[in-house]
Amino acid sequence: MSASDRELLQRSASGDRSAFDAFVERHGADVFRYARWVAGDETDAEDVLQQTFLDAWNAAGEARAESGARAWLLSIARRNALRVSSRRGAAREREQSLEELGELAGFGDLEHTPERVARAAEERGLVEAALAALEPEEREILVLRDIEELSGASVAELLGLSLAAQKSRLHRARLRLAAQLRRHSGLEQQA
Repeated sequence: MSASDRELLQRSASGDRSAFDAFVERHGADVFRYARWVAGDETDAEDVLQQTFLDAWNAAGEARAESGARAWLLSIARRNALRVSSRRGAAREREQSLEELGELAGFGDLEHTPERVARAAEERGLVEAALAALEPEEREILVLRDIEELSGASVAELLGLSLAAQKSRLHRARLRLAAQLRRHSGLEQQA
């Protein structure tokens, strides 16, 4: 944790609201962005954000996050988002093989390479739609690694995975994202 985050949390633990307000101001946007992706919509993300900072306020004196305040907050947000998701009872897709995911992502298709698919998706503004179509666990790992840019070790710790399991889950999520980008960009029908 940076010294200033540590200081803000220590002051917050002593009841200093202004210190906690500064802490929320510093990290609120990151927590909300993450919560929106994990929870699936803005209303649930707002609930997750509020509960996360309420939990952080209550645990400010006990914060012992080796990975930093941001990772500590995201771990709290994750627990809260999972509670929201479990209340909604989201349905899970069947497990697909890596070969099947690779085929859906277009690997081996020389005309529609993953680079062309990604470029077409960006041009059409479909990245968000493709991410939203993923399962929450897939979206979460992509957001943590590729958008929030946490290290593999931090993501593994946050999700309670081994580093190898984190890498495997990230690879699978990237393949599924590529498949969604193909589907949303219309390239799947052209192949």
